[in-house]
Amino acid sequence: MIVQVICTVCFLAVNTFYVSSSFDFLKADDMGEINQTLVSEFLLLGLSGYPKIEIIYFALILVMYLVILIGNGVLIIASILDSRLHTPMYFFLGNLSFLDICYTSSSVPSTLVSLISKERNISFSGCAVQMFFGFAMGSTECLLLGMMAFDRYVAICNPLRYPIIMSKVAYVLMASVSWLSGGINSVVQTLLAMRLPFCGNNIINHFACEILAVLKLACADISLNIITMVISNMAFLVLPLMVIFFSYMFILYTILQMNSATGRRKAFSTCSAHLTVVIIFYGTILFLYAKPKSQDLTGEEKLQASDKLISLFYGVVTPMLNPIIYSLRNKDVKAAVKYLLNKKPVH
Repeated sequence: MIVQVICTVCFLAVNTFYVSSSFDFLKADDMGEINQTLVSEFLLLGLSGYPKIEIIYFALILVMYLVILIGNGVLIIASILDSRLHTPMYFFLGNLSFLDICYTSSSVPSTLVSLISKERNISFSGCAVQMFFGFAMGSTECLLLGMMAFDRYVAICNPLRYPIIMSKVAYVLMASVSWLSGGINSVVQTLLAMRLPFCGNNIINHFACEILAVLKLACADISLNIITMVISNMAFLVLPLMVIFFSYMFILYTILQMNSATGRRKAFSTCSAHLTVVIIFYGTILFLYAKPKSQDLTGEEKLQASDKLISLFYGVVTPMLNPIIYSLRNKDVKAAVKYLLNKKPVH
């Protein structure tokens, strides 16, 4: 059911943006002349329509960003220094924490600057960098969540073969493939977007250079971009979600077959943190992209504040919650963090 919803959203996006871009392109031809002044920078509106809450928003984002840096940083250090966390699950968790830091650091600092200084311009190259990191980190996170689900499946359903299947070579390779695939996907999408001519309107009704919002400003046919994005969504959104779904179906079946209540509780506890993160991650994506995307100011309504709050939740709150969820629901992580915090320096 979830897969069908995602596919429906993808194809709705194809039709919407293809028709919109084609209409604009044909209209320009009918006029006989088109503004050939190419855009050298973009204007990110953010919360410019709500000046009274910009200071509050700045404080909230700053606090959450600091929590992201500290929380994920502590998890990374703990997973490296504590030998009890030298397992596939915590290796993937360390990668996820590093990814969250990279993702938020690519957009949050510029958002904070725009909120406090009212400087909302971003250069063409700066926009490309934001799009690259946003797409790369999002794609990689989807794959990592799928890898983590597979790890839990092997640990619970095939515990005797777990050390063989999830050897160090295997899980390092799985993480490397996730990063490499996400990077390649982002390079392709970013290059395809940046090759387009942008003329006339340069206003992005968003906090950052979100790729769909940028594509709407192109004064050329974007059908190739949309087709590649649909293929990308199928590979990086739908396939990992299918891996997660079937992994947990087998996990649930195995747990229900256990005779020991203690064993069932232990199995559920090892999966609860990851499952919570998956629900938040994919649930936010569905809410975010099932709604109309960024609108320009000419002839169309402004993006509602609720939509921007959902965008913030996806971009800042979710990375902030990840280390909190794993710390609260995992005894090993809590023990490692307490050990690091209480560790006295050697003189």
